[in-house]
Amino acid sequence: MASPATSHSPGRLVVVQPLKRKRCAGCRRGPLSLLVLEESAPRCLDCADLGHLVFLPRGDTALSRRARKESSLSAVVVRYNRRRSRYERQGLLVEPAALDRAEARCLADAEARRRRRARDARGRAVKDQRFAAAFTAEILRLFPGCPGERARAIAAHASVRGSGRVGRSAAGRVLSEGAVISAVVAAVRHGDTPYDQLLMSGVARYEARRRIGPSVENVLRAWREGAGEDTG
Repeated sequence: MASPATSHSPGRLVVVQPLKRKRCAGCRRGPLSLLVLEESAPRCLDCADLGHLVFLPRGDTALSRRARKESSLSAVVVRYNRRRSRYERQGLLVEPAALDRAEARCLADAEARRRRRARDARGRAVKDQRFAAAFTAEILRLFPGCPGERARAIAAHASVRGSGRVGRSAAGRVLSEGAVISAVVAAVRHGDTPYDQLLMSGVARYEARRRIGPSVENVLRAWREGAGEDTG
């Protein structure tokens, strides 16, 4: 088995999580959960003058980096992996006050990130509302007979961020006429015809579209001619 010190940078203190039950060669305390090898002899942390340090498990890179920087004395904790035949890092031993300071800095950063995410979310929500309103206005321009509430529902559905729907396509984002019409046609197909029931009954998609085509056109014609409900 390789020495744990050989796999780490010179000058860095190394503490071992032993796989076997060990007793301190100095005070005979044991079994030890952590030990330091001094001239191949196991020593407990107290005998190695590291007993005042606290263990910080690996996993939080930012916290570990800051805790080590804040701590005037620190040690790397390793454990031997038999399958890989090497020592692997498990965490750090650092001064309690250093860990407290590092945690405080990380919490401050986390709070700053939370506030930034909240601001960004509010900004996106405002943009989404404006985009949905513009999409609604374009629907009503092309289909003046479309009920206002229905136009708003179509716009909201088509423009959901991250949905991949037509309102979020390149054409949809610039409110191209084709994209707006596609959104309205899809809404009519699913909301005003038996299209969904046909699909559920096993009718092929193209055949289902053919069957409901006239119904879709009737609704669109009425909306284009302004023959729908009050647009509100």
